Amino acid sequence: MPPIEQIWQFWAIVLATFASEDLTCIATGLLIYDGRIGGWTGVLACTLGIFVGDFGLWLLGRLAGPPVLRWKPVAARFSAERLGKVGEWFDRRGWRAIVAARFLPGTRFPVYVAAGALGRSAGRFLMWAGIAALLWTPALVLLVAWLGGVIADPLRAILGGYWLGLLGAVAILWILMMIGVRLSTAGGRSGLMVTLERVRRHEFWPAWVFYLPLLPWIAWLAVRHRGLMTPTAANPGIARGGGIVGESKWEILSRLPAEWVVPGALLRSDGGAGRADELASIMDERGWSFPLILKPDVGQRGAGVRLVRDLDAAQRVLANAAVAMIAQVYHPGPHEAGIFYVRRPSAARGRVFSVTDKEFPEVAGDGERTLEALIRAHPRYRLQAKTYLARLGVRAGERPAVGERVRLAVAGNHCQGTLFRDGSHLVTPALENRIDSIAREFDGFFFGRFDVRYADADELRAGRGFAVIELNGVTSESTNLYDPSWPVWRAYAVLFAQWHELYAVGAENRRRGHSVSGLLEVLREVRAHYRGRVVSTLSD
Repeated sequence: MPPIEQIWQFWAIVLATFASEDLTCIATGLLIYDGRIGGWTGVLACTLGIFVGDFGLWLLGRLAGPPVLRWKPVAARFSAERLGKVGEWFDRRGWRAIVAARFLPGTRFPVYVAAGALGRSAGRFLMWAGIAALLWTPALVLLVAWLGGVIADPLRAILGGYWLGLLGAVAILWILMMIGVRLSTAGGRSGLMVTLERVRRHEFWPAWVFYLPLLPWIAWLAVRHRGLMTPTAANPGIARGGGIVGESKWEILSRLPAEWVVPGALLRSDGGAGRADELASIMDERGWSFPLILKPDVGQRGAGVRLVRDLDAAQRVLANAAVAMIAQVYHPGPHEAGIFYVRRPSAARGRVFSVTDKEFPEVAGDGERTLEALIRAHPRYRLQAKTYLARLGVRAGERPAVGERVRLAVAGNHCQGTLFRDGSHLVTPALENRIDSIAREFDGFFFGRFDVRYADADELRAGRGFAVIELNGVTSESTNLYDPSWPVWRAYAVLFAQWHELYAVGAENRRRGHSVSGLLEVLREVRAHYRGRVVSTLSD
């Protein structure tokens, strides 16, 4: 091969490692197997690229230091707290951490950045990073060059093309490598089992995956009811398409009978210290006491919900949230339910479509294990361990006393770690009548979910002893479909029925003269809401 071509290949591989080290090593190994790249060229290029990339991470930490944590792509995955933990691990285990991080998934980035940010010696880092690269890279490239043909050759025969077969082989080998690396450690094996368990349970599927089968049904409903945006007429009394996104929670709660709503107040959105003074004044005037719930006036899925126990904590929350906030008296419950209500505009009365009973997660201490260990040992909580541990922060290392119960979530949202159960056993004519009477007080409301707190199940069944903490509009879910005991077909039966009702209500309101929002208008509102969101998606 001409020297100029070897040089071009060498530097192309080096640069490719900056995009993806593993994929580049696998592809290089396959090209060596095919004789398109020399063995020495491929191995040296991959090793050099990985070594330079590792030094780049160290340099990033050294030059940027703490500010690098505020960089959006980094902050989205690694909190300052996590990086601090990695630094402590680094200090305890010394330079072995540099080598180990090369082989442990998910640790290389934080460890190498921490090494730079914590001021570790560049010379020693380069030495150990070089050793790690020499141990890992040639082994991976040459192993693929030796065994890769077992996968690549059959794929080429099946797919009928060299490069298509190569891409397929790279993808398969990368997946096998990721699985193999995970299986090599206890933590990796546990993480893999969690991933597989989450795939098995529909309640943990990503929303876009779960809702895919609904799209043909929505298309049919749109044709049947003469318009894709028909649901936006379902709740003419709620702004922004009946509660699609960006609607004010406070405006909605203000339309309900005050005696059935948890006492609350809207705090202005200046984000300054004055809001804490305003809150203190409201509390004094109304005789409130801590704890209180603080949450954004505009938000979804429990984002930014905080339980504050004193004025200092409230001031910290308000100072970090430059949006309008709602303060609510904390209802002790201890129970919470989501009551989904539907009323056809022409019907004499509405009905309770479903009830979701919520179980808040908690662990019991044994005096030995940390909160993190208790969470990871729990058959369900381990499936949402990332959420719980992010919420606990440094408290994850605490060891609760024997029998001490520690609650892991305050917000009654599935994505925040709360367990949802079907609550059909709570539905009675008395409860249905009460919910219908409350809903009818809200002119222009026909479809949505009441989130309520209650103390006693018998009282709730009797239509008493509960208080509304939130009312959601057309994008509400009948959240009993996340009951882990349900088969997926039953969840979809509820989801399809819910959307059937939504379109039917919207179509009837449209015939009565209520307007339908335009698609572009709704898309602009959705885009503005998510681009302008400045509160944490994590809650208490």
